[in-house]
Amino acid sequence: MRSKEKNMDLTSTENILDSEKKFSKKDKWADKPAMEVRDLHFSYGKNKVLKGVSLKIEEGKITTIMGANGCGKSTLFSLMTKNLYPRKGNIFLKGKNVQNLNLKEFARKVAIVQQYNSASDDITVENLVAFGRTPHKKMMQGDSAEDERMIQWALEVTNLTEYRDREVSRLSGGQRQRVWIAMALCQGTKTLFLDEPTTYLDIRYQIEILKLVRDLNREYGITIVMVLHDINQAMEYGDIFVGMKDGRIVVEGDPKEVVSAKILQELYGIRLPVAEIDGRKFVITV
Repeated sequence: MRSKEKNMDLTSTENILDSEKKFSKKDKWADKPAMEVRDLHFSYGKNKVLKGVSLKIEEGKITTIMGANGCGKSTLFSLMTKNLYPRKGNIFLKGKNVQNLNLKEFARKVAIVQQYNSASDDITVENLVAFGRTPHKKMMQGDSAEDERMIQWALEVTNLTEYRDREVSRLSGGQRQRVWIAMALCQGTKTLFLDEPTTYLDIRYQIEILKLVRDLNREYGITIVMVLHDINQAMEYGDIFVGMKDGRIVVEGDPKEVVSAKILQELYGIRLPVAEIDGRKFVITV
């Protein structure tokens, strides 16, 4: 059982992030993209899934990766998060080849929320969130003052403080997703990957999660990369739209500029009208 000091003297969330989370203009890697994929190839047996993918993830932006089922977006996500290893090509994190980083080093720099997550029925919100500090600890090491500060901050920024002692299994789907995001935030990384974070959530919780993601980006400068299925949500909450088809990137850029009926037909094989209302684009799917 973790010891809890709920009334501990915490610095502001801005100060908590300053040392590890916010980007510094003096960083020697400041001119490098948050992540860069170069000529990436991957196959499952004889099935070529990625065919020379190159992509730069812009620092401090929200990038959404989209495409029809089987286009290669999930494989690209797995490669970028070190769950798979490329057959050919390289991935660089702030100029450093991720192949040269062990998993613990990588986890200090990149946090990941997978599409499917599970935890024991009796684990509390706070105890699960605390697992996010694992990459910063030695075996059997207790929580430091910095660990406590990060746990508290992660609970606060995801609006979970009042649920800290509740079992995760007793939460709603949207609340549980916030717990997984809080655990990822607790790692204290500059980059956060999310694999279809709104899957199986009703529309209220989908919007709640996407607003949280946008707040994390806008308020704390966290670079976000997420796979989404909903085009309208990608246009509303994303800064960069990456569209994939047949293992290649066919479109990349500001969603307000690059999303069109022609592009959607190329990506999904169906012509969907795109309307603009008060300067905002919408894809009409009915």
